[in-house]
Amino acid sequence: MSLNSEKTSNDYPIGMFDSGIGGLTVMRAVLELLPHESVLYLGDTAHFPYGDNGAEAIVQYSLANAQFLIEQEIKLLVIACNTASAFAFAHLQNHYAVPIVDVISPSVEKAVEQTRGGSIAVLGTKGTIRSGIYPQKIVDLMPEAEVISLACPLLAPLVEEQWVEHPATRLIVQEYLRPLKKRGIDTLILGCTHYPLLKSVIEEEMEGKVKIIDSASACAWKVREKLSQLELSSSQKSPHYHYYVSGDPSRFQQAGEQFLKKPLEHVWGLQTAQAVVSFI
Repeated sequence: MSLNSEKTSNDYPIGMFDSGIGGLTVMRAVLELLPHESVLYLGDTAHFPYGDNGAEAIVQYSLANAQFLIEQEIKLLVIACNTASAFAFAHLQNHYAVPIVDVISPSVEKAVEQTRGGSIAVLGTKGTIRSGIYPQKIVDLMPEAEVISLACPLLAPLVEEQWVEHPATRLIVQEYLRPLKKRGIDTLILGCTHYPLLKSVIEEEMEGKVKIIDSASACAWKVREKLSQLELSSSQKSPHYHYYVSGDPSRFQQAGEQFLKKPLEHVWGLQTAQAVVSFI
């Protein structure tokens, strides 16, 4: 087991990683709740999408991402990716002593708290849905719950391509959600951190009849709770935000600025992704 340092400073940054730019929805939610916190973000765009990979590869990518961030001295690690959370959370907990927050557990807790009749649907990547982690965690908290899992592999790539407002995206969302509209669900979990960018389209398609759980927002609240519990909250007046990318930094920067609605001033590429694949 390794740790970033013997003593953790409150002003150390939060580290978070995702397979692409979707995790920036988590970062945006964290910054809204915790404006004094610094953040180091790693987008492993060279291996996007994680949902199309096997479990072993996802674990290896996640371990390497975590190692890189921990070497930069962070006080908390956020797995800002549902697929990585599903397959690698336990491995990361066993490997590192740094506190870790995933995006799945907070979403499940929120859904169980808000559902009226226990009928919950989950949208996610192929990998997340294949893992079965959402039904497992939901039923652990609410044994009588009915859980419908739906893989939506085209949605994250559409967000990465910045096609959030494209007519084709709306048609694809309609096709994916068609089966759910007949099932009488009352709660819908957006089980991919890319999907909050499509929240308005999904709400319209479900005609406002379901409670939508945004995994990014739920995760941000858990981050605040964890930092408070550990007495690691920062009060710095000039937080910093740095971004590391295993793929094309310019493409990431362009899309990221649209996500966060502000300039991304410190974006670095990891040379030929060597830092990210060092565990493989």
